[in-house]
Amino acid sequence: MLNIKDLKAAYGVIPVLHGVTLDIREGELVALLGANGAGKTTLLNSISGVLPAKSGTISFRGESIGHLSSDQIVHLGISQIPEGRKIFPYLSVKENLLMGASTRKAWKNRKQMMEKVCALFPILKERSEQRASLMSGGEQQMLVIARGLMAQPKLLMIDEPSLGLSPLIMSQIYDVIKTFPADGITVLLSEQNALYALEIASRGYVLQDGHVVLEGSSEFLLNSELVKKAYIGM
Repeated sequence: MLNIKDLKAAYGVIPVLHGVTLDIREGELVALLGANGAGKTTLLNSISGVLPAKSGTISFRGESIGHLSSDQIVHLGISQIPEGRKIFPYLSVKENLLMGASTRKAWKNRKQMMEKVCALFPILKERSEQRASLMSGGEQQMLVIARGLMAQPKLLMIDEPSLGLSPLIMSQIYDVIKTFPADGITVLLSEQNALYALEIASRGYVLQDGHVVLEGSSEFLLNSELVKKAYIGM
């Protein structure tokens, strides 16, 4: 579904990605592991067109997308859920969700999708008329994931969903994320918490300083010395 080859990206003159190569097959849940500053968010931003790549190729379902704008990429079926629970704070929960239905097809199906995401996260239905800024951190994380689903993506990129959340809320959110592939949504999950990510992912990549330094099945990564020392603390 997604093929990235020799991708290089930078902020101004500061290089961040140094020839990243990875593949994601349709129906997979793939973990992207790395510490702060490893380049995970930069990679997602390059895929979604927020940050144009300096060189290399990005292909989605056989089509090169490196030259496309973010809105064109969303129309192809790629949605990104940003790090840090970026909500529209003064809009209601319902209005935040509707902002996710940004394509013509998604807007046409907004009522059905609203029912679907509220079934996944019932608190959103309870708080639908409440201002989004009044929700707890965990509830806001549920909201941004649901908003990403409102676009009916084929590929959903989720950036650090566990950041700042309690273990209980993290577990609830991950229980929902792991159901996405069975529902026809391929997932690229960017995460520092290797244990949580690899528990639900089939395989993963490890980024360090803008390089892919390790890749393989979840079992292989969990047993690797690099992941144990750097991301699990063993």
